[in-house]
Amino acid sequence: MAAQRKTVSAESGLILGTIRNLWPYMWPTGRTDLKLRVLWATVFLVLSKIVLLTVPYFFKWSTDALTGKFDATAGMAAFAVAVLTLVAAYNIARIIQAGFNQLRDTLFASVGQHAVRQLSLKTFRHLHRLSLRFHLERRTGGLTRVIERGTKGIESIVRFVILNTIPTILEFAMTAAILAWTYGPSYLLVAALTIAAYVWFTIRASNWRIDIRRSMNASDAEANSKAIDSLLNFETVKYFGNEEMEAQRFDQSMAAYEKSATKVWTSQGLLNFGQVVIFSLGMMTMMAMSALAIRSGTQTVGDFVFINVLLMQLSAPLAVVGFIYSEVRQGLANIEQMFDLLDMDAEITDAPGARDLVVASAAIAFRDVHFAYDPKRPILRGISFDVPAGHTVAVVGPSGAGKSTISRLLYRFYDIQQGAITIDGQDVRAVTQHSLRSAIGMVPQDTVLFNDTIAYNIRYGRPGATQEEVEAAARIAQVDSFIRSLPDGYDSTVGERGLKLSGGEKQRVAIARTILKSPPILILDEATSALDTRTEQEIQTALDEVSKNRTTLVIAHRLSTVVNADEIIVLKDGIIAERGRHQALLERGGLYALMWNRQREATEAEEHLRQVQARGSAVPDTAGRQA
Repeated sequence: MAAQRKTVSAESGLILGTIRNLWPYMWPTGRTDLKLRVLWATVFLVLSKIVLLTVPYFFKWSTDALTGKFDATAGMAAFAVAVLTLVAAYNIARIIQAGFNQLRDTLFASVGQHAVRQLSLKTFRHLHRLSLRFHLERRTGGLTRVIERGTKGIESIVRFVILNTIPTILEFAMTAAILAWTYGPSYLLVAALTIAAYVWFTIRASNWRIDIRRSMNASDAEANSKAIDSLLNFETVKYFGNEEMEAQRFDQSMAAYEKSATKVWTSQGLLNFGQVVIFSLGMMTMMAMSALAIRSGTQTVGDFVFINVLLMQLSAPLAVVGFIYSEVRQGLANIEQMFDLLDMDAEITDAPGARDLVVASAAIAFRDVHFAYDPKRPILRGISFDVPAGHTVAVVGPSGAGKSTISRLLYRFYDIQQGAITIDGQDVRAVTQHSLRSAIGMVPQDTVLFNDTIAYNIRYGRPGATQEEVEAAARIAQVDSFIRSLPDGYDSTVGERGLKLSGGEKQRVAIARTILKSPPILILDEATSALDTRTEQEIQTALDEVSKNRTTLVIAHRLSTVVNADEIIVLKDGIIAERGRHQALLERGGLYALMWNRQREATEAEEHLRQVQARGSAVPDTAGRQA
């Protein structure tokens, strides 16, 4: 029992905490128009409850008139007019009550949708503030599902808490007062016991159902994540012929969802049945009491009808109480993950009093930088180097040496554990993230484009750029002629993640995007490693053009792209193993020279194979001409 009370107390605290978090959206600051809508909606709802409680009286008076208990001494004509007036009043009251309800819903619609919009926007912005580590560890499909269910839960909670709870309590109080005043405390006692039993059963059953709902939500998120993951990797699935395996993985999650969803519907049926049983027993008791009172002559048939109609009307708010509690609890289950996201602190934040980065010459310096994603596995161990203003420095090394980590640290996707990274002497941790990233342009290895037009993806580098500036950037990136050859030109869509374009075409679009941004600092993170040799040479020409007069940090896999760098830094196991210009490193005969020779042999073998294939394809054509 003590554990149960503790659980109920915790749940009450959760509900109150959620309502406290939602209050600024129920009563939005700076939106007098929405506040007035809330007030008028509440007024109309209260008026509808008052009008609703007059309906049983018209029913009672009409019944008494028809059963001869109404004063009809004025004659049959007056009697008919009186009865018809009461019947009309009964129906008019119902129409007015329905009208007030519709006015309430109409007025509050914009308030509820405004709350959903503001919280959705807040969550979206917060997700972009969270660290790269967070997004690498989360499934995007499951994350979008959390937001989708959370926004629906918010709408339910805002609507039912602010518009239903207080008026329903008011209706209970008014009904109780009518029963006690007109029929005595015995009727009030039966009504109170019925309501108490109804509410107790509803809360207990809803608490049981909410655990089932959580299980269903978890299965739903898992199934959605697997579906999105599989579709995003559509080509990989086809490469390995694993369509059936993907279907089975998805079906396993859907099977768990099916089981939980079935329990949700079954439990809903049990809840509804239990509510009907409790209310029907209470109604049966009160109607039996009224019937006995009619037999003894203390009540009329109109009183019997009055009690019946009053109880039937009371069943509606009682059902709403159960519905409200159920919806609020389900809404809490849906949005608790969303609020968990909002409560999650960003790993990387601007320092108190952080100023914008002031770029003068754009000189970069790494000073004794130590970094580890996991404390047990250090990535960088005390590296120091400079990228002088307007120079190009390349970082090369075996896989896992920490090359791409350097670009992430410069962007401040992560904070270092020791040392300092500066731009023009300003520590990147002491300036605002927005100003830092505005000063840096990136051409990554894996270029991911938005599922929009080519013009949109290029203009993403500077959203306010004109069409002429977009086309000028495309020309420098040597992609303008390709774009113009497409049926829709710059309005051609690139598909999800840019899958309608080849690797080289995507890289050119990415280069054009960076050119349009025109940053003083440029990072080329293995920008050509995924391309064939010929495409790499074409892209490299564009990259050389972009790098002119910019401080450039090149993270390279193919060493042929860095031969003209002002300095080459060779990383191995998180430390600088060698450094110098291309020719000097070759003459040293160390790690760089070994990597260079291996890549040269691989390139020569690739070129030889291409020539053989070219000669082979030419043989049949020659034979055909001779024939």
